[in-house]
Amino acid sequence: MKKTLAYAAVIALAVSSLVVGVYHYVLLPSAPTLKIEHISGTPARSAVYTLGENGEPILLDFTRIAETAMQAVVHVKSTATRRNNREQRDPLEDFFGSPFDRFFRMPDWQPSVGTGSGVIISADGYIVTNNHVIAKADDIEVTLHDNRTYKATVVGTDPTTDLAVLQIKEKNLPTIPFANSDAVRVGEWVMAVGNPFNLTSTVTAGIVSAKARNINILREKFAVESFIQTDAAINPGNSGGALVNLEGGLIGINTAIASNTGSYAGYGFAVPSNIVSKVVEDLIQYGSVQRGVLGVMIRNVDGNLAREKGLDLTQGAYVDSLLENSAAGAAGIKPGDVIVSINDVPITNSSSLQEIIARHRPGDVVKVKVNRKGAVKTYDVRLTTRSGKDRITALKNGDSGTDVLGVLGIEVEAIDKKTAQSLDIAGGLRVKSIEEGKIRRNTSMREGFIITHLDGKPVTDVDTFVRALQGRKGGVMLEGIYPDQPGTHYYAFGM
Repeated sequence: MKKTLAYAAVIALAVSSLVVGVYHYVLLPSAPTLKIEHISGTPARSAVYTLGENGEPILLDFTRIAETAMQAVVHVKSTATRRNNREQRDPLEDFFGSPFDRFFRMPDWQPSVGTGSGVIISADGYIVTNNHVIAKADDIEVTLHDNRTYKATVVGTDPTTDLAVLQIKEKNLPTIPFANSDAVRVGEWVMAVGNPFNLTSTVTAGIVSAKARNINILREKFAVESFIQTDAAINPGNSGGALVNLEGGLIGINTAIASNTGSYAGYGFAVPSNIVSKVVEDLIQYGSVQRGVLGVMIRNVDGNLAREKGLDLTQGAYVDSLLENSAAGAAGIKPGDVIVSINDVPITNSSSLQEIIARHRPGDVVKVKVNRKGAVKTYDVRLTTRSGKDRITALKNGDSGTDVLGVLGIEVEAIDKKTAQSLDIAGGLRVKSIEEGKIRRNTSMREGFIITHLDGKPVTDVDTFVRALQGRKGGVMLEGIYPDQPGTHYYAFGM
C-alpha cells in the first residue's frame, strides 16, 4: 500500500513539472534575448577601380584623397563694417530722441560676418577663394585645418570669374596641385572639400554631371561662366573650396549651387582649374586680370537658331555682331559666322568659347575656325583689351601711362569745352569704362563720372592726370561730378 502511494506521488510530481514547463515555455510569451557581439578587426573589403584618362585603373578610394585635400583647404571668415539703414527712422527722433533709444539704440555702424572656404595653392601662403566670400571685407581671418589662425591680405580680385587671391604670412604650407580641367570627363568621380554651415573640413563625393555650364549667376557686365557641374553636395560655406579628382588634383573652385531654398538641391558649380590658374597668375604678377577679348557678341547655336539663320550645324558660337575695336573683325571674321573651334579645341556653345578665350591675354594670337554659310575658314586673331590695345598692362612696377590707368582699371577721355561750359566746370576727364582695378575695388564710382580734381588740383587732360599718378604711393582723392546728379562727389583710395 505504501509502495503504491510512493509511485503515485512520483507520477504526480512528474506530471506537475511537465504542466509548469508547458505553461512557461508555450503558454507564456517568451522574454527577448539580447546578444552582444564584438568585432575584433576591420572587415575585409574588395578593391573598386575606375578608369583614368588613358584607360589606366585608378583605385576608387576617397579616404586617401580626403586626408590630403583637407590639409590644404582653409576656413575663411570675412568681417565688413556696414552702416545701419536709418531711413525709416522718424526725423523728429533726431531732435527729441526715441523712447527706445536709451535701451535699444543700435550703433550707426555694425560688423557683418561671412564665412567660406579657400584653397592653399602655394607653400608661401597664397590662397584662392571666391570674390563674393571676401567682397568689401575690412578684416579677413583664415583658419587652417590644424586650427592655426592668420590675418589675410587681399592680393587681387576678379569679379568677372568670382575669384580672389589672399595671402597669409606663413611658410611650408600644404597645397593642392592644379589638374587639367580640360581632361575632366562627365561621369567621373570627384570630391568637394570645404566648410559648409561652418562645419569645418567637410568632404562630399559625387560625379561630374556637366561641363561648360552657364547659369547666369554672376552679375558682372563681362562675366565668364563656364562651370563644371557636379552632384557632390555643395552648401553655403563651401564657396571657395576645392573640387578634386581621384588623383587629388584641383579641377575647380566650388562657387555656386542651383537651389530654390539656398541649400543643396542636387547640383553645384565650380570654376574650372584652367581658368583659376590663369586668373591667379595674373593677380599675383600684374595685380589685375589681363583678359584678351575677341570683340564679338555671341549666341548659342541650337536647332531653333539654325532654322532661323539657315545654318547647317547645331553647335558652336554664333557671331551676332562685332564690338568697337574688334580684334575678330580686324582679322576678317564677320557677323553671321559660327565659331566652331579655337586653337583646334571644339567650341560647342558660348560658354566653351568664353572659357577658352578667358585663358589668354592681350597680344596672344589664337587660331579661330569659323563656319561661314557652310564654308570653313580659319583666321589668326590677335586678342586685345576691351579698348583695343594688344598688349599686357603691367600693373605692378610699371611706369607708363597705360600702366597707371590699368592700375585704376578705368578708361578716360577729356571732355570738350562745350560740355564743360554746360556743366559749369573748367574741364575734366569723363570715365568711359570701369574694369577690374583700384577704382572698382575700393570705390563706388560709376561710369560717366567726370573727374575735375586730383588731390585738390584741377584736371583737364589725360596726360596731366597720368603724370600726377606715376610712381605715386599712398592715398589719392578724386573729386568730380555726375552730369545727371547734383553736388560734388569724392572717391578716395590708396595707390
